[in-house]
Amino acid sequence: MYEYSAEDRAFLAERIRQFRAQVARRLDGSLTEDEFRPLRLMNGVYLQLHAYMLRVAIPYGTLNPRQLRQLAMIAERWDKGYGHFTTRQNIQFNWPRLIDIPDILEALAEVDMHAIQTSGNTVRNVTADHFAGAAADEIADPRPWAELLRQWSTDHPEFQFLPRKFKIAITGSPRDRAATAVHDIGLRIVRNADGAEGFEVLVGGGLGRTPMLGKVVRSFLPKEDLLPYVEAILSVFNEFGRRDNKYKARIKIIVHELGIERIRELVEARFAELRPSFTGVDQEVLARIARMFRAPDFVRRDTAPFEAARAADPVFRAWADTNLAPHRTEGYAIATISLKAHGATPGDATAAQMRLVADLAEEFGHGEIRVSHEQNLVLPHVHKADLPEIHARLKAAGLATANVGLASDIISCPGMDYCALATARSIPVAQGIARRVEELRIEHEVGPMKIKISGCINACGHHHLGDIGILGLERAGVETYQITLGGDAGPEAAIGSRTGPGFSYDEIVPAVERLMLAYLELRESPAERFGETLRRVGHAPFHAALYGEEKADAA
Repeated sequence: MYEYSAEDRAFLAERIRQFRAQVARRLDGSLTEDEFRPLRLMNGVYLQLHAYMLRVAIPYGTLNPRQLRQLAMIAERWDKGYGHFTTRQNIQFNWPRLIDIPDILEALAEVDMHAIQTSGNTVRNVTADHFAGAAADEIADPRPWAELLRQWSTDHPEFQFLPRKFKIAITGSPRDRAATAVHDIGLRIVRNADGAEGFEVLVGGGLGRTPMLGKVVRSFLPKEDLLPYVEAILSVFNEFGRRDNKYKARIKIIVHELGIERIRELVEARFAELRPSFTGVDQEVLARIARMFRAPDFVRRDTAPFEAARAADPVFRAWADTNLAPHRTEGYAIATISLKAHGATPGDATAAQMRLVADLAEEFGHGEIRVSHEQNLVLPHVHKADLPEIHARLKAAGLATANVGLASDIISCPGMDYCALATARSIPVAQGIARRVEELRIEHEVGPMKIKISGCINACGHHHLGDIGILGLERAGVETYQITLGGDAGPEAAIGSRTGPGFSYDEIVPAVERLMLAYLELRESPAERFGETLRRVGHAPFHAALYGEEKADAA
């Protein structure tokens, strides 16, 4: 992974010095909260319902053991003993005191971490496939390009006050585990007819109150053109993006209003102006970065211990079948650690759990940890022979739930328990659904299913992309939950369709249960996934399951 230079560390030290002075001025009353707001947002500090919240950047979801241990220390020393991993592959601390945040930033800087550009109208944390550099289906590791984009966009003078926040995602796999279609810029590594690697570039994706899928602005972009082309897109957005209405300020609105052909013309014209100024220094920087992402030194070992444990222990077998993914190297696997134990808060990890994952990565995982946008942790490089011991230690810490990709592996925003923008609770709904599927013992029978929950229209829980999406809203002072069906975050990305009237807080878990049971009745075989069944039979049978025959006809 990327190693900070002396210049990087000097930059962080100066930013922390500045922010410490700004915090002191806020605390002594020299700055009002309105004056302080843009200063704290530049450093990832939000004011939530009950306290300040600090969002720490984890670029492209990659951590090393030392960094994860430092996050654990911060959770214990300055928070309530846990952290919350987010859909942007970041971590949030929900309870820090403002006076302590400069000290937290110094502690982060000790391990080459920061909170810069995790908020504000700027380029946010660049996200990537959490299996990058390990997946068997990968064309190329996208993380060197993600790091190049991170360095280029950090404190970029032209793009610090964009019309609205700007999000970039990158994948090196045709499977697209990075949800690139719902980002302001989505980058997919592809090969052209000659076998050369480049990028398919999407622009204008996003969720929120107007969910839209990105459109292809370039079907093949040579790799060496990536930085000037991304700069061209941002430059066009900066010029044409609306600043009169924050709800219409994202680039997706500009793409919708002007059309992709006009956007393409503007971007290509700006790219033609910018490209000559890129003399190749960016490629030299990229080459230095790429050397830091060299694959680990894998070893050949007997996998017999794995096969024996899988045959003898049904609990281990269930975990291996559900939480492991194919690795590009024979004898290895990618292990996803679920942060979704039934009834737990999705994405939360205690300090002790973080330290355990750091230990496992150091002992068995070549020192690498990933955070997924689905709010889980990943050991990307583990030999199969070590998996029985890894599982045993995870089990002792409550981290061996065999549910990755299943109905209780729920993406959920913090909702009204924490967020000042939320209009409904999310976490208790996720916990209720998870407990119910465990009670029914149908989770593995149902199989792969994406349930995603947002506590307001901003859609931080990606509810539009769930097989079953749940949006919590406030109606006349009462929480109500709308259901959407048929969303997909993968290569065949789709925005889910709303089913009909919403459900009360007490009704939403039984409603989801009815959908799952209807799916089991309607599917042709266990191999047919929820979305495939929905497309084959249509929405009517699921509407009937939700509302009854008469109400479904009326809807």
